[in-house]
Amino acid sequence: MLDIQRLREFPDSVKQGMLAKGESDPSVVDKAIEADESWRHAVAELDSKRAEANKQAKEIGQLMAQGKKEEAEAMIAKTGEAKEALKSLEEGISSLKEARDNLLLRIPNVPHESVPVGKTPEDNQPVHHHGDADTDPWRKPHWEIVEEHGWIDFKRGVKVTGAGFPFYVGPIAKLQRALIQYFLDTAADAGFTEIQPPFVVNEDSARGTGQIPDKEDMMYVVPRDEFFAIPTAEVPVTNFHRDEVLSTAELPIKYCAYTPCWRREAGSYGKEVRGLNRLHQFDKVELVYMVKPSDSYEALEELRSYVESLIEALGLSYRTLLMCTADMGFTQSKKYDMEVWSPGQQRWLEVSSCSNFEDFQARRMMIRAKDDDGSIELVHTLNGSGLALPRIVAAIVEQYQQPNGDILVPSVLQSYMRTDSLTAS
Repeated sequence: MLDIQRLREFPDSVKQGMLAKGESDPSVVDKAIEADESWRHAVAELDSKRAEANKQAKEIGQLMAQGKKEEAEAMIAKTGEAKEALKSLEEGISSLKEARDNLLLRIPNVPHESVPVGKTPEDNQPVHHHGDADTDPWRKPHWEIVEEHGWIDFKRGVKVTGAGFPFYVGPIAKLQRALIQYFLDTAADAGFTEIQPPFVVNEDSARGTGQIPDKEDMMYVVPRDEFFAIPTAEVPVTNFHRDEVLSTAELPIKYCAYTPCWRREAGSYGKEVRGLNRLHQFDKVELVYMVKPSDSYEALEELRSYVESLIEALGLSYRTLLMCTADMGFTQSKKYDMEVWSPGQQRWLEVSSCSNFEDFQARRMMIRAKDDDGSIELVHTLNGSGLALPRIVAAIVEQYQQPNGDILVPSVLQSYMRTDSLTAS
């Protein structure tokens, strides 16, 4: 959520940011400003009436002390009517505030000035490249390899649950577990505190990180209990400090968390979602930062560098893109995507996004930090995948496949796997 003062002072820049992100109705900015004006006028009126009521209460006390009971009772009768008017005004203010806040929730974060303006993925800006984009014609796509050896069972996943919920079997199940443990161990060494969060959240939590009212259709719902299955650990982990005032001395705070994630991915069909390319349930290790506002863009580069180091340690070819305005998302002010090379598909697969939200999420969740001088300000929040597993598994299977059918195991995973290859025999 943006600061209403920012809308009042810079409405045109907020509207331009909305249009750059592909939003079609920037008039919501004017509506939010108008709603805020109505709310503030009502608050001023309420304050005035409360002051008058307090004045009358003192006068009643003085009249009673002077023995002027009849005059006091007459004034008491009038104040009874005033109390009803105050109650009605308070209810109206609550409704006005709710209407204003609902409008503010519909306004996306403003892109940082360094973000390229663009309308399509082709406008994303390459900023880093590592390794070769192998074009060997003999390399198979991962789905052929894993199905041939029974390592991933998509058909039984459909039978038991539905499309996008595969079974991982034998060596690939072990590879998944090794990756999770490796990512968590590496994050601990890098100063992250591990959290094991709930896998479902309430509506306030989903609203806090921006899933509501933007991505409701992508989330699975537990209707009886009014829970949402988490689409990413970002949601529960960032909400960990909702409605809290931290000490500035605690910052930066760095959390990591492994969770399964659930996304409906409505409207996803065809070759690009085949195999592990896009699933409804998948595993991920998430990284969350909470930092001083002055440090957030330096923290974003630190986060990006850390995630890149994970991909490099796995020996995978990848590239990093700075996302353009329209391909960035509702909540982010700046975002990098890391994509690994899929030689079996001859395409790039996103495995991580590193984002800075500035105070957009913190304002929704009221996560603040208090300095030694007593001043309080909203923190800036960031997050990144470190890493999402399905496409990492796909890239390992495809980049490490050998002509004899074996799949070599990246060296950093061999101690977890207790082997240096997944054999085709």
